[in-house]
Amino acid sequence: MPDYGQLALISMLVNLAFMVVTWWALQALNFEKWIKPGKVIQARTLLILLTIAIGSMVSNFFLDYFLWSKALPMLF
Repeated sequence: MPDYGQLALISMLVNLAFMVVTWWALQALNFEKWIKPGKVIQARTLLILLTIAIGSMVSNFFLDYFLWSKALPMLF
């Protein structure tokens, strides 16, 4: 029987870790060129949403790969 609590904790930590990495990577871009004057809050909100979206997609890829690799021995 799989340990769902452990898997949930791993998933949460991996999601958080990839969101931190995504935030760090997005800081390398110069968004100031694209921001309209007086729209700083909207730009920060967009940056946060981009971080969540990209971090989520990347972490889902790694978590899926992890689960597939754990299920691979069941093939034989």
